Amino acid sequence: MHGEAAEVFEEHRKLLFGVAYRMLGSVAEADDVVQEAWLRWDGVDHSQVAEPKAYLVRVATTAALDHLRQARTRAEAYVGPWLPEPLLTGPDVANDAVLGDSVSMAMLVVLETLSPLERAVFVLKEAFGFSYPEIGEALGRSEQAARQLGHRAREHVQARRPRFKPDRKLRQAATKQFLQAAIGGDLRTLLEILAPDVRLVVDGGGRIRAPRQPLEGAGRVARFLAQVSGDIPAGTQVHYVDINGEPAAVATLQQRPYAVFVLEVDPDSGRVEVIRIVGNPSKLSGLPPVMTASGQLDGSLVDPDSTH
Repeated sequence: MHGEAAEVFEEHRKLLFGVAYRMLGSVAEADDVVQEAWLRWDGVDHSQVAEPKAYLVRVATTAALDHLRQARTRAEAYVGPWLPEPLLTGPDVANDAVLGDSVSMAMLVVLETLSPLERAVFVLKEAFGFSYPEIGEALGRSEQAARQLGHRAREHVQARRPRFKPDRKLRQAATKQFLQAAIGGDLRTLLEILAPDVRLVVDGGGRIRAPRQPLEGAGRVARFLAQVSGDIPAGTQVHYVDINGEPAAVATLQQRPYAVFVLEVDPDSGRVEVIRIVGNPSKLSGLPPVMTASGQLDGSLVDPDSTH
């Protein structure tokens, strides 16, 4: 029976990780939740579990809620803006509009503003299509309570989610143009490609030199980027990949990631509206230490020495 139980768990592992990551915005903590769910599953009398999927989702959701409440306490002491831990994704996520949107960095930033229970209901309902009776059971709440939580969460998200989702090719092109200008310290090009009200958010977690508050306005953001371009380590390579279901870029040094760039782009003007940079080393450990031109990584590179 143990072998069968392990197979059942493996069948649902991806779902459990998906729920936990969207609730927590952390690869490491989502992995912890999955491990906690396995320990519970390994110790339960499986003959008493009528619906393994529902049981496992309930266990993982409860564990994620515990982590989320602890994370709220830690967040009060977090240095600078918080961004989710980047998740390397493949075409399967990018091609699924619902899954891609629910795991996008912009969406996870919005979800961070929900209460833990609202976040759980939104993720289970909107990303994975669970019914309100199923969600109520998973959370130990009534169906009516789950519906109320879902309604509040959906209204909150709709008011704050990105206004538009541009074409992937436009976003890929804008990301490459932006990185080349930023690495080269090309102030003129930066001013051309940044929207007038562009917003720059850098998550350094107090571990790297970064603005403690978001920067706004094309002039201010462009000058900052041009100024720090001189600090980019020689030998940096930029890989254009999918992060959280979106076109993005990963800067590496000696094959190790040290910054992730995810942009929001106005589909009409093609200008960059939001720049999110994750530079906190503790949030980059889940990315592959070696980026190559194989597999889902396209290996496109930019060497800063060639742009100065």
